[in-house]
Amino acid sequence: MPLATQPWKKSTRRAAVTGMLALACALSAHAGDAPPLVPEAAIALPHTSGRIDHLAIDLGRKRLFVAELGNGSVDVVDLDKQQVIHRLTGLREPQGVLYAPSADRLVVASAGDGTLRLFSADSFAVQGVVGLGDDADNVRLGPNGHDVLVGYGNGGLAVVDLAQGSLRMRIALAAHPEGFQVTPEGRAYVNVPDARAIEVADLNTGKAVARWTFPGMTGNFPMALGEAGIVAVVFRTPARFVRVDRTSGREVSRNDTCGDADDVFFDARRQRYYISCGAGVVGTFEVAGGGVKALAPAATSGGARTSLFVPEIDRLFVAARAGLLGSDASIRVMRPVP
Repeated sequence: MPLATQPWKKSTRRAAVTGMLALACALSAHAGDAPPLVPEAAIALPHTSGRIDHLAIDLGRKRLFVAELGNGSVDVVDLDKQQVIHRLTGLREPQGVLYAPSADRLVVASAGDGTLRLFSADSFAVQGVVGLGDDADNVRLGPNGHDVLVGYGNGGLAVVDLAQGSLRMRIALAAHPEGFQVTPEGRAYVNVPDARAIEVADLNTGKAVARWTFPGMTGNFPMALGEAGIVAVVFRTPARFVRVDRTSGREVSRNDTCGDADDVFFDARRQRYYISCGAGVVGTFEVAGGGVKALAPAATSGGARTSLFVPEIDRLFVAARAGLLGSDASIRVMRPVP
């Protein structure tokens, strides 16, 4: 959803301020602890202003894609050269971005015109445009790898055929979807913050089949599939990291976390969750002994709330917007340890 039209904008700012105070306390509490993430590099994104949204990767070409909502562009970063090698321009508030290996296409969802655009991942030529109506947002590959799911509008998931570039199905939801995840069995777990709920959709029937609510918590934006049978959700107000049983919707655990979170990822190798927050930190939680414990937070920069963890190369990429004093926007590369 475009920042200018978000009804929760003020509450998000309050959450970010609260998160900064919590961050100071967290850094103090973990002083001297070995950090679970260490900075490795910073890749400049020249001439990039405003908010940065989601990231995607083409592993074969070692390219990172950066959706620059405030800039109306998508940057293509060569990870070997650690520099921007191409820029897609003329986009209206690009939010979701995804690389689809089966079709070798780059997929970009834009809030401003409600479109899903398909590009050649090689030449970047436009290969199709699908109009969804309004506020195209997060994107995910479908379980067969040949469809892409897009959250959009006042409450819907669109299923688009990548090969044909055509709309295959629409699934109605209670309100605008934010972060969502898809299982190989064809279940979509969807954060619907304006409805204060998680909705579960069956991609085989095209219907929402369950709605789970969590009283006292709002602003559920980031979501990840965690360890077996778990979906992880982060709420902004108050800032809470919650693990949920995928079958029943039962809350398994709840922990305080950093403020203004926008992405969460599960590191299966280390049994850890990484949460990137606009409060200027990546929070880390480790699953151990049947419970969850907080590890030392890793400092980033204010407003750096979107990220991408890539297990194949064992790196977390965090998007940092341009600074008030003229510093470039950048991608912070962080390496998990040990």
